[in-house]
Amino acid sequence: MKYYVLAGEASGDLHASNLIKEISLIDGKAQFRGFGGDLMENAGMTVLKHYRDMAFMGIVPVIMNFRTIQKNFRFCEEDMLAFQPDVLILVDYPGFNLRMAKFAKAKGIRTFYYISPKIWAWKEERVHKVKAYVDDMFSILPFEAEFYKKYNYPVNYVGNPLLDAILEKKTAPDFPRFWAENSLPEKPVLALLPGSRKGEISVLLPTMLAAAAQFPEFQCVIAGAPNMGIEFYQPFMPESKVPVVWGKTYEILTHSRVAIVSSGTATLETAIMNVPQVVVYQLTPNWLFKYLKKFFLKTRWVSLVNIILGREAVAELIQSDFTLKNVIDELKKILLDPENEKRMLTDYKDMMVKLGDAGASKRAAVLMVNKLKK
Repeated sequence: MKYYVLAGEASGDLHASNLIKEISLIDGKAQFRGFGGDLMENAGMTVLKHYRDMAFMGIVPVIMNFRTIQKNFRFCEEDMLAFQPDVLILVDYPGFNLRMAKFAKAKGIRTFYYISPKIWAWKEERVHKVKAYVDDMFSILPFEAEFYKKYNYPVNYVGNPLLDAILEKKTAPDFPRFWAENSLPEKPVLALLPGSRKGEISVLLPTMLAAAAQFPEFQCVIAGAPNMGIEFYQPFMPESKVPVVWGKTYEILTHSRVAIVSSGTATLETAIMNVPQVVVYQLTPNWLFKYLKKFFLKTRWVSLVNIILGREAVAELIQSDFTLKNVIDELKKILLDPENEKRMLTDYKDMMVKLGDAGASKRAAVLMVNKLKK
């Protein structure tokens, strides 16, 4: 069968690549084509547009790149019609993918959505587009089934693919090897995960670095975004060169004592790796964020760890709360208060129970292929 897959960011590239691998094991004649990244290409998909050329985040970048976005839509529509896939598989990235779902529906192309857009947190009214244009939803968060149930839309809960991705690479710490391979001094690590988009990195990283500098007993290591070179990071560290390590985020976390993490999938990854963390985010102007939060944001928290647990397990320093002083204070609470750290790690265990068993990618692939065969 022919599969057209659309992923617009690094996390989507990861999860889509694992899904592609699992489908290939079941469907020996599978052909894959679409938008994505290096991991999807390595898994066997023909990548027509890389996600680094599509990751426009925030109102101003979207307006500035409006023509490019429109060209991407038209190119995708034309290529999909030429390919005539048996199914369109959408991976998160709702701004682009919901429009493509509408197009596919109009053209009679079956549509699966793998990894639901976070409409339970933001712009809940988009659920009506999902109902109208998406034939089957494959969700990865335990509370999403109940959310969609309110709208009389049944979904397939398959578990969280991060468990597969992380457990596959998780090993016991080997500090001498880690330090040697990455040319690092023999000091405890404070990990910085500033995100994968230029906008968020440029805003978050300077304060992250300034906060980390207040803990000289630790060395900073930045988890580099796969689509950013060292020249992008250098302007943010003019006084001291902090190492940026690419393609080893899980290895960095394995050897980290604590982490400062940009809100997003990385917060869940950090929790699964059992590393205490401070969650941060700041992008839109504060006045705009307050307006959007009042009228559109439906959840009390923004980090997946807290949302899954339904309580504050990790501190969230968002928008105006993201200050140098606050980041330093929250790091101190972790590093200087053993009881607080113990409580956070206990919360992580509760979260793992809610996430369920590994094997999400395989379960999703089996369900998808079976539905297509029927």
